Amino acid sequence: MPPIPVTFLKGVKTARAAQLAQLGVYTVEDLCNLYPRSYEDRSAVRKISELREGEAATVCAYVRNADTRMQKNRLSITNVRICDETGEMQISVFNGKYPPPALRRGELCAFYGKISRDSYGFHMTNPVFSKYASGWNAAFFTIQPVYPLTRGLTQNLLRGIIAEALKTAPPEYETLPIALLQKYRLMPRGLALQNIHFPRSAAELEESRRRLKFEELFTMQLMLLLLKDAEDRVRNTISFRSAFADAEIQRFAETLPFALSEGQKTVWKEISENMDADRAMNRLVLGDVGSGKTILAVLAMLKAALAGYQAVYMAPTEILAEQHYETIRSLLTPFGIRTELITGALSAKEKKDALLAVENGTAQCIVGTHALIQPSVKYFKLGLAITDEQHRFGVRQRALLAEQGSTPDVLVMTATPIPRTLALILYGDMDLSVLNSLPRGRLPIKTYALENSFHDRIYRWILRLAAEGRQIYMVYPLIEEGEAPGIRSAADSYAELSRGVFRDIPCGLLHGKMTPAQKESVMRSFREGTVKILFSTTVVEVGVDVPNAVLMVIENAERFGLAQLHQLRGRVGRGTHQSYCVLFSEKITERMKIMEEVSDGFTLSEKDLELRGPGDFFGVEQHGLPPFRIANLYQDAELLQLAGEAAFHVLRNRSQYDDFVAYIKEKYPERIPL
Repeated sequence: MPPIPVTFLKGVKTARAAQLAQLGVYTVEDLCNLYPRSYEDRSAVRKISELREGEAATVCAYVRNADTRMQKNRLSITNVRICDETGEMQISVFNGKYPPPALRRGELCAFYGKISRDSYGFHMTNPVFSKYASGWNAAFFTIQPVYPLTRGLTQNLLRGIIAEALKTAPPEYETLPIALLQKYRLMPRGLALQNIHFPRSAAELEESRRRLKFEELFTMQLMLLLLKDAEDRVRNTISFRSAFADAEIQRFAETLPFALSEGQKTVWKEISENMDADRAMNRLVLGDVGSGKTILAVLAMLKAALAGYQAVYMAPTEILAEQHYETIRSLLTPFGIRTELITGALSAKEKKDALLAVENGTAQCIVGTHALIQPSVKYFKLGLAITDEQHRFGVRQRALLAEQGSTPDVLVMTATPIPRTLALILYGDMDLSVLNSLPRGRLPIKTYALENSFHDRIYRWILRLAAEGRQIYMVYPLIEEGEAPGIRSAADSYAELSRGVFRDIPCGLLHGKMTPAQKESVMRSFREGTVKILFSTTVVEVGVDVPNAVLMVIENAERFGLAQLHQLRGRVGRGTHQSYCVLFSEKITERMKIMEEVSDGFTLSEKDLELRGPGDFFGVEQHGLPPFRIANLYQDAELLQLAGEAAFHVLRNRSQYDDFVAYIKEKYPERIPL
């Protein structure tokens, strides 16, 4: 059935539809799925003496007096004194051009709002209220939904529109199999939608929330299981199994200036076994910052090349591609492996020569950006594609290569420290390797959480480090001061300090409003050492290796999550010198103390989820999953597990759920193009 536009509803004309569009609402179905962000439980009636500061409550009381005054700007202030048999309190109503309906002495009214307290007693500001007239209005004493609003919409308006939408919507078809509803005691979807908007009791509301949360968590996990099932069914004609290759890889490992850590050895064994198998590899290496993922990529590329196949490494930016190219070329050239770089910075002749080498097979390892999987790039015999989390290499990307007769193994690298339990869910369509130990010889970064009074002392330290030839990152939450009062910014601090205390030191500025070419130029200058102090926002390249950078200073650190602070901290500590991270904030909070004490990214990610929740930790949308309207991956862990069991059950008994699986594929075709 085609979607019903909101203008079909009574009272919703073009102007109102435009307001709803600001909330992402265009159809009647969108309105039904616009879940309340909170609720007003007006059924909790209290006597004045029973009130508690900070709570929201309903008070039924008589008006002692009411005084409305119009201000010069035509705004009104109404002060009302109310009382019941246990005491009295003050009500203040601030209005626009028109005062509220007149409240007369002796009238009995019900007021609902948040309770505050001052020296004069209890107080409510801008409560909603209802007058007693031959009886109470029963609808007032119910649980009322509170929605996100936009200019021109009020809560009462939106409540009325959604009530109309629920009446107008076609009979809600059930989106979950009946067997699952019965097994997990879930409310039918139509009733759940009605109750999520207009619950008759707290118990009904909780049951509705449970049903709708389960649906979101179940759908997400089933989608990922379907993807993984599709990947597992891709039988691969490529096998990299070779005694000669294994011997050469062992010789390669022995030529490295460092020994692989135990963690690196374990993960390499998992990758190698995947590459030897007769099905396409689809593996995620979940590594902490600085854990040594790049060398694992080099080993995989060497294994592919020695088996007679080509390998590509896709980086998110040109400067990272250049860095990986230099590393890979220097390591593999002694083993007779030719590596090519393909980026937008190449001249026309250089690009033509590189593409020819890729097409005729003389280039065995190719490094570049995401353009490497465009149809214009013709591969001779592609066997391995390595990328990072910013470039999820899924069914669509593999289909592009399949058009060239290639079904490569896929290896995805990520430095985002996601807790393993969540990684298994978010990347449920992939096999998972966890790398959380530092490479041998790498010194842990020393972290200090300091109050702003320490700035001068740290600036003197920076001068000494720069004089010794070291480099420093200075990271700020904002680009310019005007974005938030009292918060330090990169541009203004750069202007002030590069002309002041750091005037004799080469400084650079990096932020998101610069063009890609400008950003590349600044990062290249910093990497090559001509810039000693880099003032930046959080656009500092993840993965850029500057071994000479030994100090990371983060201003207004309280504005960042633990996971982001850890990512930034990981930009230093990549050489043989002891490295440091300084976190400046107005006051030392629990989160800052955790950063001082914990260096492991996976432990920090658990703490981050506890403190902030997954909505702040990472956006589900960036992983290509359906956005959660109501579920919370961390708070709903128990329901998440039940939904996972249900998803596995459906996949194992797929023939019994053909219609439902077809519905899921139709609803989310962009994620499951099977």
